[in-house]
Amino acid sequence: MTKRLLLTGGAGFIGHHIVNLFLKETDWEIVSLDRLDYSGNLNRLHDVISTYPKSDQKRVKIVWHDLKAEIRELTSNFIGDVNVILHLAASSHVDRSISHPMEFVMDNTIGTVNLLNYARGLKNLERFIYFSTDEIFGSAPEGVLYGEYDRYNSTNPYSASKAAAEEFCVAYENTYKLPIFVTHTMNVFGERQHPEKFIPMCIRKIRDNEKIFVHSDPSKTKAGSRFYINAKDVAEAMYFLLHLDNNQHQIIRDHMNSLGVRCPKFNVVGKEEIDNLSMVKIIAEAQNKDPVYEMVDFHTSRPGHDLRYSLDGAFMRKLGWEPRISLRERLHEVTHWSLANKEWIEL
Repeated sequence: MTKRLLLTGGAGFIGHHIVNLFLKETDWEIVSLDRLDYSGNLNRLHDVISTYPKSDQKRVKIVWHDLKAEIRELTSNFIGDVNVILHLAASSHVDRSISHPMEFVMDNTIGTVNLLNYARGLKNLERFIYFSTDEIFGSAPEGVLYGEYDRYNSTNPYSASKAAAEEFCVAYENTYKLPIFVTHTMNVFGERQHPEKFIPMCIRKIRDNEKIFVHSDPSKTKAGSRFYINAKDVAEAMYFLLHLDNNQHQIIRDHMNSLGVRCPKFNVVGKEEIDNLSMVKIIAEAQNKDPVYEMVDFHTSRPGHDLRYSLDGAFMRKLGWEPRISLRERLHEVTHWSLANKEWIEL
């Protein structure tokens, strides 16, 4: 029997890459639940879906809904019987969370609880994956890699709203035995990302010989660093987690028993850490240009942001997954694609 995947935020940046992969690798029906705000764009879905035969295009259905409201019977009927839920929909702009924190509580925390309550009523739910973030752990000191179950230390309302939603997922797994997985990922980039994000912005500014401001420590000599990961790799990680074998499930059970926890969590991490200045130089290299940049003190320019984030990807590697392609190759790939599809990097 064909499975049905409910993907919240399917018209979003990461979501449409998941739609593309699952159309390619499965025969599943896909329902994208979206409210189509500033982060959702149906043109993303059109770009990927239109490359498939009509029979596959019909496997994708878009249902409008704002998760600040409960999913009631009429919307549920449009969605149909669901086997798998991937919950990606969220407000994610840190700066906006600082000026409008309650919007993020409603979108990210209340929205997640509404989806969890909907999931409780499903008869054939096999898996619910909640897409969380590295930012719940806060700034990572040099040399520290946060594990899946480390303490929260939110430094802005966005990360706090995601941490609260994550705890609700843990509670619903423990209380109602919902089959929940939680994933943490960080600094995702790729084709069709919002043009205000750092990598598409860098691609555009290097093309146009404009100055890039690189966030650094107060001395303006050490750039902030991240484990960047391509959206295609994130999609592959979601596919991997939904197709675990018995041996991998046993590894997860043993791991959780050793920690005394019951809700499985997974860090989906890029292969290598890179500072933002080095990344700017790789993007410039892909264009055969020299970047124009200035180091700026991130504490002054970006209150509520952290200089370094870091996750430990050892557990996913133990299960058998890590990105297949190097960060440099992915950055070159995205740069060339973006320059050839310039409508996606124009503000």
